[in-house]
Order: sequence, then C-alpha cells, then structure tokens
Amino acid sequence: MKIRTALAIFLFSVAAAGHSQDVAGNGEPYRLSIQKAGTKIHLDGLLAEPAWEQAQVATGFFQNFPMDSSYAALQTEVRVTFDETYLYVGAVVYQQREDYLITSLKRDFDDGGSDEFAVNIDPFKDKVNGFHFAVTPYNVRREGIIDNGTNINRDWDNKWYSEVKNYENRWVVEMAIPFKTLRYSRGNGGNSWRINFSRTAVKQNERSSWVPVPRQFDANHLAFTGLLEWKEAPPSPGLNISVIPYLTGSTNKDHEEGTPTESSFDAGGDIKVAITPSLNLDLTFNPDFSQVEVDRQITNLSRFELFFPERRQFFLENEDLFSRFGFPNSRPFFSRRIGLSDSGQVPIIAGARLSGKLDDNWRVGLLNMQTAKVKEAGINPANYSIGVVQRKVFDRSYVGAVFVNKENFVSDGDGGYKLDGNGYNRVAGLEYNLYSQDGKWEAELFYHRSFSAEKNNDAQSAALFVGHYTRHWRLFFPTQYIGKHYRADVGFVPRPGFFSFSPGITHYLFPGNPKVAKKIIQYGLEVKTNFIYNQPDYRLADRSIQPGAFVEFPGQSSLYFRFSNDFTFLYFPFDPTNKGEGEKLPVGEYEYNSAVAGFNSDVRKKFFFDVEAGRGEFFNGDISRVEGAINFRWQPIGIFAATFAYNDIKLPAPYNSASFWLIGPRAELSFSRSLFFSTFLQYNTQSNNVNINSRLQWRFRPVSDVFLVYTDNYYSDQFFNGPQVKNRALVLKITYWLNL
Repeated sequence: MKIRTALAIFLFSVAAAGHSQDVAGNGEPYRLSIQKAGTKIHLDGLLAEPAWEQAQVATGFFQNFPMDSSYAALQTEVRVTFDETYLYVGAVVYQQREDYLITSLKRDFDDGGSDEFAVNIDPFKDKVNGFHFAVTPYNVRREGIIDNGTNINRDWDNKWYSEVKNYENRWVVEMAIPFKTLRYSRGNGGNSWRINFSRTAVKQNERSSWVPVPRQFDANHLAFTGLLEWKEAPPSPGLNISVIPYLTGSTNKDHEEGTPTESSFDAGGDIKVAITPSLNLDLTFNPDFSQVEVDRQITNLSRFELFFPERRQFFLENEDLFSRFGFPNSRPFFSRRIGLSDSGQVPIIAGARLSGKLDDNWRVGLLNMQTAKVKEAGINPANYSIGVVQRKVFDRSYVGAVFVNKENFVSDGDGGYKLDGNGYNRVAGLEYNLYSQDGKWEAELFYHRSFSAEKNNDAQSAALFVGHYTRHWRLFFPTQYIGKHYRADVGFVPRPGFFSFSPGITHYLFPGNPKVAKKIIQYGLEVKTNFIYNQPDYRLADRSIQPGAFVEFPGQSSLYFRFSNDFTFLYFPFDPTNKGEGEKLPVGEYEYNSAVAGFNSDVRKKFFFDVEAGRGEFFNGDISRVEGAINFRWQPIGIFAATFAYNDIKLPAPYNSASFWLIGPRAELSFSRSLFFSTFLQYNTQSNNVNINSRLQWRFRPVSDVFLVYTDNYYSDQFFNGPQVKNRALVLKITYWLNL
C-alpha cells in the first residue's frame, strides 16, 4: 500500500507540473462579432438579406490535414447573425460540383466519408463541452454533442434547420439553430462564446478550419476556437418545453418456447423542460426503445465481458457527464445496466434527469430510474440513482465527484415490494481531468470506492493516465488498480482484483520529398504494451507487447503491420473458443506470439474496403484469422456493405478447436432526406445465431418519426439447411416532437 500511495503522489505531481503550462494565457487573434439581423432571414441558401451583407466574414481557412502549414486549397467564407429565435450561420463553400462525395442522404452521417461544412459552438468557453452541427452539399444534416474537447456524440438528436444552394464552383449553406436547442448563459454586460468552423473535402483529401488546428488533432477540437462576440446579449429562449409522446403496436412470437403469437399496444414519452437556458430537466414515462439499431456483434475470444455502446436516445444528452467517470474498463456508471439484462429488455417505469451548467464553471447531473419486475426472468424491481458535479479549474480542466446507487426490491409477502436491505450497491468517487491549453497534455486521476452489504475491504478503484501528443510523437501511460471486492452493479467492471500499467508510444514521420509526399501522407512506428498483475499475490497474469509500423496514403488509405508477444497465467480453467463444451485449458502459464497485417483502401472510390489478417500461436495451440469490411457507395442513395470475421482456432487434443464466422451484410438506403431504409443481417456461428433487423424510417417533420421495424432470429447451424426460427417480431412506432 505504501508503494501504491507513493506512486500515486508522484504521478499526481507529474500531472500537476504538466498543468503549469496550462495556466499561461494567450491572445485571441481570432474574433468574430455577431449582431442582430434587422430584417427577417429567409432560409433559402441564397444569403441575400441585408444582415448577411453587414455581417463580419470569417475566411482564410487553414489546413488541418494532410498538412497544417498552409492555407486551405479550397476556401470557405462564413457569416453569423441572429434574431429572437435562431442563431444563423451562412457559408460559401468553394468546391466544384462534380467533386461532391457523400455517403447517403441519411441524417447523422459518419465523419470522414462525406464532404461537409461544420460549426462547433462552445457557449461556456470551457473548451471541453460544446455543440456540433454539420451539413453536406446535398443538405444532409448531422448534429452532436462534443465532450472531452474532441469526442462528438452523433446520437444526440435535436431540432435545427438548413438549406443548401448548389453552383458549379461552390455550394452555399444557410443554418438556423434554435436558441431552444442550445444550452448557454447570458449576462447584461459583454457576452462571448467560443466558436470554430471546419471543412472536409474528401476528393481533395483536405480538412481545414477557420481557427488553425494542429494536424495531430481533429479539426473539430474545441481547444482551438475563436471568440464569438455578441454586440448585444443573446436572447432568452423563454418557455422551453418539449413533449415527445410515442405510440407502438407490435406482434411477436417466441418459437423456442412454443408460445402463441402475442400482440400489444403501448404508449409513453419524454418531456424536456429547460429550467434555465443551460440546465435541462428530462422526464421519461414507460420508454420504448424498439426502434434502436441492433448492436454490432463481436467474436469474443477473451475471458471477460465485451463493451457495447449506449444507443438509446434518453441516455445520450450529457452522456459524458454521467458515463465518462473512470477508465473504459472501470466505469462506475454504465447506462446499459438500466433496462437491459442478459435475458432481454427490462421495462423502465419512469425516469428523470436534471443536467447541464449552473454557470461557466459548475456542471451538475442527477438521474433516477425505476425498473419493473420481469417474472419469467426472475428479475425484481430496482431503482437506479446517480449524482455528479464538475468544477472547471484552470483553462480547460475540471474536478468531479460521482455517486451511484442501486437499490433492489423484494416481495413484502402481501403482493407488494420493499427494499432489500442487503441488495444495495453504491459507488462514490472523485476525479481530476487535465486538458492543457494547447491540447498537448492530457491526464486523468481518480479514486472510487464501492459499498455493499458485505466484502467492503479492498473495494476501491484508482487510476492515473498521462498522455502527450505532438506532431511527431504520441506518448501515453495509463496505470490502474481495481480492488478484489470493488463492485459497480450499475457500471462496467469486467475484471476486478488487479494492478496494471500500459505504456505506449507512436512516432510519426513525414516525407521530405514533395513528390513522395503526394503519395504518402505519413508513416511511423509504434509500441503498445499491457501488464496486468492479479491480486493478492501480484503475480503477472497478462502481458502484451505489440511493436508495429504503418504507412498512411491519400484518401484515408493505410497499410500496417504488427507483431504481438502475449503471456497469460490462467487462474481458472478456460476454453479460448468460449463454446461452453469440451475440455478446458488447465491453470498455468501460456506464452504465445502472433503477427497481423492490414490494409484500408481509398474511401474516395465507389468501392472501398479494409482487411486485416493474422496468424500465430494462441495459448497452447494456433490461430488464423481474417476480418474486414467491403463497401459500395451508391451516391447519393446509400451504402451497401458487408463486414466479416473468420477465426480458426486449433488446440491439441483433448482441448476444443473451433472455426467461427461472423458475417454482417447491410444496406443503408435513403430515398430522400426524410425516408430511410436499412437492413442488417448478422450470421454468428460462435453464438449460433442469425439476426435479421430491418428498419423503415419516415421523418415526417423535424425529430418526429414513423418506424417500422422487423426482427428475426435463427440458429446459424441450420440456417442453410432448413432454417429454424428462434423468435420473430414486427413493431410500428410513431414519435412526435411538440414544442410548447
């Protein structure tokens, strides 16, 4: 313990010393004034109103990629104005019409595959949290919430509007973002926000931005923003209440259980109330998530649970405030624990969430959810609560506290329920997150402790991460300790009882010859490591050392090689195939080597793909594997794609050998900007399942939809020889967004 304490103090001192670089101020060379429009703005993509002529112009976009040492080859001109209802952004985006590249007409398109113009807004000027709005030359929209300065959560959905006018050598976009969509503070004196504009031109292989962003960072990074200076205070959004009811009708049949076909009708909805322009109350009643896209399946050859991202809309706004505490393998709160279980969905009766900013420095979040009983699965009702608070310190850093509580209920013998006195689990923790002003330093330090009815000794989790990012170097050093009895029932902790450290380093090199530089963007070397020591003897349990090399070409194309030396000490018998049958490997030491090579093709082509192949030792046997994806872009209709993964594991008798296929063809088609169809098949021989999920979506007005969803599940071992159905369902859901 003394060694761990001394190490923590030392590493914290290093982080604090690195932070000293952060407090030095700098000037604000990039400023953009905004004044109120004197006449009504017509959203038509023409920028013909006098307000646009009077607005200050942001131009002189600088390259972010492939280099960051010159002005962009394709320039952009941006203006902003506002009225009592909307913040308006107008941009003239210079690009030849024949060079347009987009993936589809579907909203919330992926980053990097489509031409786009984007605006990033940071109303509280913390350079960590903000809003992202983007549009393509075909007027396809994307919105997201920015957290950690650079991560964009595209699952956030809200109202805003845009129109695009296309010309031979440019396209003009006009955005209208309702003030009710944004979260911000306002004062009687001078008001200012932080803002930046970015551009992606896929065919020209160029990313650019108004405020220059170093190439080691994404062009949407909030650390690099200018000041948006309001000549008068932004308007108060006034009464800001949204009611989002839904109706569903469904029919399903469980062929495994042999039950008759069941039909049901249901209703519920959400209410969003803006307590202040920056603090929001969300209420949900009997929520239904049947329209949510199915998870992408993964072949699991590990000893631990896999992580799947949250996709349900209610949990997504301010998700980082609740779900980003801890490390990826030690989260005290993981929203998928609410309403989902291994046996399927658990009905949520109701929930409430209060989240947002109190002022420029304080951010708070409170969430409470109540789930119902699932008799057939033996699941009793439970209540989930989480409270968080964050305080900004220095320029871009913050300290935070989190408290998570789960209370289980048991029958009271009279047909009701009472709290289970021994069925609770609580986690409390403190964190410090460092983001330097120039983005080059990043650090995280936390300490969490769990409380349960028993085994509260060594029920703690602590970690520190230090990262340093420059144009030529990427260095990171995470170290983590999770106690043997640390429990987070509402979190994600697949592996308790260990101490680990995982230093890594990447060195980037750039061709000096201009002719070579046109063919090769960058190349480099890297080493990733992971060392895990189990408690209580601190014996080496897992070790991985992975040196590698890579080359990046234009069009996001790349070639890479990697060697891996792995060591595992099995503390319990384990079947690496996870088949759940046959002889398991015995307790003991295993050391094995493997190599992998991969290639990603040019995404500017209509047909593009990526493939990775590896071969080597695996525990006391061998493994061969190949995985990848094949894509065909039918512009602007959509994408036809197929992912695939094949693993061939050969272990000596009497242990299991197995070959697994995971194939996932999908089609995502957009017949217009309001009518979308997607179908996704996943053929998984490891889980002996074939899933078909088809979804038709009609967005009949902003953020209001009709969904028709069909789901089928079959046994994979019989799929090509008289397929046998497991279960089947058809759901019709209607949602409507009503502003009061």
